[in-house]
Amino acid sequence: MKIVFMGTPDFAVASLSALQNAGFDIVGVVTAADKPAGRGQKLSESAVKKYAIENGLKVLQPLKLKDPIFIEELKALNAELFVVVAFRMLPEIVWSMPTKGTINLHGSLLPQYRGAAPINHVIINGETETGVTTFFLKQEIDTGDVIFSDKTEITPDDTAGSLHDKLMVIGANLLVKTVKAIEVGDYSEVPQPESFELKNAPKIFKDFCKVDWNQTNQVVYNHIRGLSPYPTAFTVFNDKTLKIFNAEKEDKEPGISTAAFLTDGKTYLKFATKDGFIKLTDVQYEGKKRMLIDEFLRGMRL
Repeated sequence: MKIVFMGTPDFAVASLSALQNAGFDIVGVVTAADKPAGRGQKLSESAVKKYAIENGLKVLQPLKLKDPIFIEELKALNAELFVVVAFRMLPEIVWSMPTKGTINLHGSLLPQYRGAAPINHVIINGETETGVTTFFLKQEIDTGDVIFSDKTEITPDDTAGSLHDKLMVIGANLLVKTVKAIEVGDYSEVPQPESFELKNAPKIFKDFCKVDWNQTNQVVYNHIRGLSPYPTAFTVFNDKTLKIFNAEKEDKEPGISTAAFLTDGKTYLKFATKDGFIKLTDVQYEGKKRMLIDEFLRGMRL
């Protein structure tokens, strides 16, 4: 069975590698166009492109997915199945092309947490369980019929980064299972239920990342770890942005203002919340490198 793989970041590389190691015929890889990055604005290749080139796979990088030249190139590959992992929304002319359909791997237990940032939002919302789902694409995003899913625990100290790495491995294994089932026709399609309250996972913008210290300890803690290491929670400290990568929860005596922060100027910096303190442990000050809190405090005048 000939397969075209579509993806861009590291999360997708694990799936592409797993499919190739399982012996599937990857006839083409579609990924994002190279983009300028860094101070020198040198062109940067996606993680998927780097892997594809290293493994001798054909790479397509369309700027527009409806470009007639790209559509013809895609048709010429004669793929029976398209596999999508962490890529753009596809137009119908693309996802309807292969005879066996187009499948997607999503980083949540659908129908919950449809959208661009499911890994972040499950932690921010304090969930204790999540997973991955494979499904057939259709017009409305993340709504197609489910093929398989697999669950995993969210530990109390998981960050978006650690959960990303767990789901990356679980997802790659589930994808191989899914493609094998499609190849032999041994699978069922289960429509996603719409009869209960759904939680969404929209794209995260900068304003959402600012910490609201008037929230409870748990809410603030979930917010920080759900945005770590990217796009990163932040607060304004001495009129500059202070990114917070990791922190710890502490209880406090009642009556302390939620606007207060405490520090000894050497080893700790903690901000008061509605019912406790959040003790920062791993930060990045505007214009500086990322550092542990004691190193940060040594360079500050408080």
